[in-house]
Amino acid sequence: MPKNKDAGSKAKFIIPIAIIAIIFLGVGIASGYFRNNLYTVMKVPDFELTDQNNKKITNKDMLGKVYLVEFFYSRCPTICPVMNSNMRAIEDAVNSPDFGIISISIDPDNDTPEILKQHAKSVGSKSPNWHFLTGDRTYIGNLADQFNIYVGDEEDEGESLNHSGMIALVDKEGNVRCRYNKDNMPILYYSGLNYEDPEGKTPQLTGKYHPDREILIEDIKKLLQ
Repeated sequence: MPKNKDAGSKAKFIIPIAIIAIIFLGVGIASGYFRNNLYTVMKVPDFELTDQNNKKITNKDMLGKVYLVEFFYSRCPTICPVMNSNMRAIEDAVNSPDFGIISISIDPDNDTPEILKQHAKSVGSKSPNWHFLTGDRTYIGNLADQFNIYVGDEEDEGESLNHSGMIALVDKEGNVRCRYNKDNMPILYYSGLNYEDPEGKTPQLTGKYHPDREILIEDIKKLLQ
């Protein structure tokens, strides 16, 4: 009888340990999934705009390429130069003919193809797949709404040139993609800004940290594989 009691006690002790091990294994597998896979946010909205070479560019032209989408304007004195600089760094780091960038101006009255061509040169863009786009302002505002990236109301003079520093990542099939955060929730968009801290909590124009730039490079390379 004592032997049976010992066996029963051991079984009571071993079973909870096995359950805990299975839970930890499941958590590990789930964490690995979220770390290694990218969330599909939506299909990229249809667009057709004119680039710095006076060429019509559509979302269909970008199929087969991994690319980024930002909203900006060439005269912007604050976040746009930071965003463009981070895009340049990403362009160099990725260095692939299958990678592109779509930079859409929210100031088309000023940003003609000729102005955007000068801007592309000043930014130092190298790739033929980096398109600085212009077109009708109402169309561009509606497109930003479809992307769910903030652009100011064109009817409001004080607001019309305000915009978000967020960037959309699009895969080769035309899907907006993103990674998961530490809580395993999709981040939806990436920041094109600089920060004063490595965690990316406090934006600063002259900040030396740009954590989203680094993760974007990683995620672009994943999608290019």
